[in-house]
Amino acid sequence: MKKLIGLLVIAPLLISCSSNKKPVFHEEWVKDTNGFDILMGQFAHNIENIWGINEVLIAGPKDYVKYSDQYYTRSHINFDAGKITIETIAGTDPMASLRQAIITTLLIGEDPGNVDLYSDANDIQLGQEPLLYGQVLDNTGQAIRWQGRAASFADYLIQNKLQRRNAGLHIIWSVTIPMVPNHLDKRAHKYLPMVRKAAEKYGVDQALILAIMQIESSFNPYAVSHSDALGLMQVVQHTAGADVFRMKGKWGKPSRSYLLDPENNIDAGTAYLSLLQDSYLSGIANPLSRRYAVITAYNGGAGSVLRVFSSDKNRAFSAINDLSPAEVYQTLTTNHPSAESRRYLYKVNNAQKSYHRY
Repeated sequence: MKKLIGLLVIAPLLISCSSNKKPVFHEEWVKDTNGFDILMGQFAHNIENIWGINEVLIAGPKDYVKYSDQYYTRSHINFDAGKITIETIAGTDPMASLRQAIITTLLIGEDPGNVDLYSDANDIQLGQEPLLYGQVLDNTGQAIRWQGRAASFADYLIQNKLQRRNAGLHIIWSVTIPMVPNHLDKRAHKYLPMVRKAAEKYGVDQALILAIMQIESSFNPYAVSHSDALGLMQVVQHTAGADVFRMKGKWGKPSRSYLLDPENNIDAGTAYLSLLQDSYLSGIANPLSRRYAVITAYNGGAGSVLRVFSSDKNRAFSAINDLSPAEVYQTLTTNHPSAESRRYLYKVNNAQKSYHRY
């Protein structure tokens, strides 16, 4: 999936105390946003200069993309599709560049806090148990934990699975590695202890937390977005993050490194769900109707949910309470002004059903 330059034109940051994704204007965050816009623009420009405009690829919520080798080599893990692609356009010894990138990608650690996905810095820290351990098997059917096995698999891939294509003046050499069929389930289980802890702490259904993690990031701890939502639950520092810090009696907003820590991210995302559930949308009497509203609000804000029913908050609560849960669901999936939020409720609600077995 190519994410072209057009996606990097980011609107000024908007904020609201009751919105994770679709906030209202708040001037104090404009400086931060402009800085992020500039960073992303420069990063995309660097890629375009080397790979060409049709080959610009950047990290996203479900896509880990890391450049190395002065931007001439990149690794792409598509956590949604379960596919890893390593590519290089290095003019000098491209196989060596490809081999090193394969090894590094197979052995990346689980802590994304110190990795800059918006540069070509060689800052990847290898973990004792790699992020992809058990999600990728080598040509002998073995999981890959150590450098020796990763190197042997890299050699096998280059010898047997090497692909070549032309892009403008460049030859792109690549290998593609499939992940195991149940890769999504393996990642979900990895974070289950953290999810259970947060669910108990905040009184939020763990199946809902897991469903939101799946839809937001496909359990990619390195998840970032063009709006600078971060981590497994795609928490925005200035919106949900600031709300959660206020809830905890803390000043300001969580840092990027704080939100990229998986445990902190799950805690913050779950705390925000509890705010929606127990505060912003607590006027909805039926628990199932409230859950539908909470899911939609996690994507588009509590205010936008209530305005579907009335511009007056109290009347909105009354209108919702006069409807059955099925009618609330139908209204939110058909009448919410945001197509993204309409689809979000449908996707999270379906995903949640599969996590009740956990």
